[in-house]
Amino acid sequence: MQVNLMDFWPRILEATNQTLLMVGISLLAATLIGLPLGIALVVTKDGGLLENKPIFNALSSVVNFFRSIPFIILLVAILPVTRFIVGSSIGTAAAVVPLVIFSAPYIARLVESSLLEVKSGVIEAAEAMGATPWQIIARVYIPEALSSIVLNLTIATIGLVGASAMAGFVGGGGLGDLAISYGYQRFETDIMIATVLLLVVIVQITQTIGNFVSKKIRRQ
Repeated sequence: MQVNLMDFWPRILEATNQTLLMVGISLLAATLIGLPLGIALVVTKDGGLLENKPIFNALSSVVNFFRSIPFIILLVAILPVTRFIVGSSIGTAAAVVPLVIFSAPYIARLVESSLLEVKSGVIEAAEAMGATPWQIIARVYIPEALSSIVLNLTIATIGLVGASAMAGFVGGGGLGDLAISYGYQRFETDIMIATVLLLVVIVQITQTIGNFVSKKIRRQ
């Protein structure tokens, strides 16, 4: 039975809210994990403020391990873990678990990249003035790299939008689930087009906001 797109808009709006919720919660949780992890990678590397090769190698290996797993495989592989944490393997809440595990290592590498852009002369000047490693991290590294971190988090957010769409393959809810359930399986082309356009709009708005915020806080 053909679905009328105009009558279907409430369902599309609900799916859009689910996607935004998934991405928002996942981004917050992944950033809380990825930000300190990225900082740890920078300060424990060779020549870092708190150089520690064993810790750096261990953290780097863990990050590389999870980054090497395609999201769709990770999504299925950790279903028992997801079920244990949220009590279900389907739905919006269940999709957040693999999204966080997938994006946290990615954000860690993005944060690491941003922090490595900070000029070594600025760090050396802070050390010469007697600043402790933790003071340098809080007052030099993060403020100097904040504009770049915002841009990289924007990239991570867009990646999460795409990953949240893939979560539809296991009933994760959101626009991806709608596109698969109706647009693909029921051949509802207009619904497929509507969901794709909404995802494009979300990405465009996210990138615009990220660029604006990054420009505002960029240090001259």
